[in-house]
Amino acid sequence: MQNVKKIVLAYSGGLDTSAIIPWLKENYGCEVVAFAADVGQGDEELEGLHEKAIASGASECHIVDLKEEFVSEYIFPTITTGAVYEGEYLLGTSMARPVIAKAQVEIARKVGADALCHGCTGKGNDQVRFESTFAALAPDLTVIAPWREWDMVSREDLLAYLAERNIATTASATKIYSRDANAWHISHEGGELEDPWQEPTKQVWTMTVDPEDAPNTPERVTLSFDEGKLTHVDGEALSPYQALVKLNTVAAAHGVGRIDIVENRLVGMKSRGCYETPGGTVLLKAYKALETMVLDKAALKYREQIGLEFSHVMYDGRWFTALNDALLAGAASFAKKVTGDIVVKLYKGQATVTQRRSPNSLYSEDFATFGADDVYDQKHAEGFIRLFSLSSRIEALKNQG
Repeated sequence: MQNVKKIVLAYSGGLDTSAIIPWLKENYGCEVVAFAADVGQGDEELEGLHEKAIASGASECHIVDLKEEFVSEYIFPTITTGAVYEGEYLLGTSMARPVIAKAQVEIARKVGADALCHGCTGKGNDQVRFESTFAALAPDLTVIAPWREWDMVSREDLLAYLAERNIATTASATKIYSRDANAWHISHEGGELEDPWQEPTKQVWTMTVDPEDAPNTPERVTLSFDEGKLTHVDGEALSPYQALVKLNTVAAAHGVGRIDIVENRLVGMKSRGCYETPGGTVLLKAYKALETMVLDKAALKYREQIGLEFSHVMYDGRWFTALNDALLAGAASFAKKVTGDIVVKLYKGQATVTQRRSPNSLYSEDFATFGADDVYDQKHAEGFIRLFSLSSRIEALKNQG
């Protein structure tokens, strides 16, 4: 074991981190400071957290409100890139990790710690995301990952470890799913989901109404953007976090935002997970619909390329890198034109854009109409097509010769 005096642990109050506190004290003989991030996972997740950390052996517990920072500085910039991992995943867990790890480093500096600790397993993506942030912001601090060191391998092992030390926990050996929640989404893994042939049961989903049980009457919501930033929902001025909370509530009631996917983890294996991202699904659809109004073909194509690359940058935990900065700067330049209003219809699990308008719109009814017009001479298309296909014509003539 390395010689460390004070460790700041990313603490959730769950079974893993409850066991980590006494384990660190026993094996490193050091002081443990618990750090918990409020990223909008819900008040019930934070209730009693301070007392639980102290009871487990922590000397201090810092609970930091990161909700507005998370939404405005990480979620909204990601939306401007259009990033969607492997075509479906809206990056909910991925986006939260850099803001949490950054705050953990700040707490470590504040309390004079010489080490950082997380409860991520050696099989997952989160260990990479946390430690990549640590490397970028605090390369001088020691990083401790208990799941890569201790000999405990199951929930039963952890429960027995805590019982031996008379440390109370609300966890049990019968927990079915592994879940991660924040203001953007909630993820579900484990249980029957480990069999890709097994359809998720109703108990998997916790945030959204089953689309089959959703209202029979559609609901419409209006989103207003100013230079890429969501400023109003249904005409009401809201902060980024408040806007997302409202969209989550409205969209969840209609069963919007459920996906069931098999994804490629960064560490090489595939995993199956179910995600609920109601407000985010609406927000991303609205943003992309407004982009189609204001960006020309070449600009939109390049923004899509940014989104594809950025989805991997975010998923792989490379937020604090030069590549991340460059991609976000490119997306931000396009976002300056994304101003206007979008109406989204919510119905039985679907979010459908039905109305769009923008002062920067490149759409012209005069040019696009199928009726008579005075602005477009259809004869001009012949010359355009001949030049556009000239290389193909030359190649074909050469082959005929």
